[in-house]
Amino acid sequence: MKIISKNIRHLRQLKGLTQETLADDLKVTRSRISSYEEGRSAPTIELLIKLSDYFKIPVDILIKNDLTKSKESSFIEIGNQRVLFPIMVDADNENLIEVVPIKASAGYLAGYDDPEYIEQLEKIKLPFLPTGKHRAFPIKGDSMLPMKDGSFVVGRFIEDRNDIKSGKTYVLVTLNDGMVYKRVINNIDLNNSLLLISDNKIYHDYSVPMDEVLEIWEFTCSINTQEYDEHELKLSSIISMFNDLGVELKALEKLQR
Repeated sequence: MKIISKNIRHLRQLKGLTQETLADDLKVTRSRISSYEEGRSAPTIELLIKLSDYFKIPVDILIKNDLTKSKESSFIEIGNQRVLFPIMVDADNENLIEVVPIKASAGYLAGYDDPEYIEQLEKIKLPFLPTGKHRAFPIKGDSMLPMKDGSFVVGRFIEDRNDIKSGKTYVLVTLNDGMVYKRVINNIDLNNSLLLISDNKIYHDYSVPMDEVLEIWEFTCSINTQEYDEHELKLSSIISMFNDLGVELKALEKLQR
């Protein structure tokens, strides 16, 4: 009950609503909202559904996750609901990005929309990244040469599928093919699909219907790891590479000013 109480208060405050306004919108009394927020009573199933519809957040997220650490930008629109999309910050309030390790990439399809799974991923800070939500993904195979097997791509989350730009490269999480990194042609207006192209021409192009695309991340930067022996490529080493890259680019940025 404590989590749902905190969540109702937090979501109401995020929207800048008074208890009275929320009560009027939900067609309940202000004292009921006050009772829920103070933990003196628990919302009924019917009221939880109303709250879910009102805030456009699934019921299970409302009752299972502590949303007080989230901001308005921590939620993304998927269909007619908003899904919790954690944006982690460090002690200096700078955004952290999650690194999906090579061994865990197969499980990403099952955990991509689970805040608890995402929260357990290792995190790094890359202060040079542009605004937006970023995540680092491992690359498998040789379909996108010169990017080789074991490299990592940092991508910026694309919320509006109409922002997908033909000819650019993206990490896609798809229903049937899992996680792939490809050059994309936006055919949404033509036939509601994306054409995925490999830079290595021994691989054939193929189309993916938009209803099979679960997430899409636009390429921001990469770390090529082929110069390293396999025993050197522990997650801690890769995180160190990313952090070193952030320091080097930050220093370069200062020199150019």
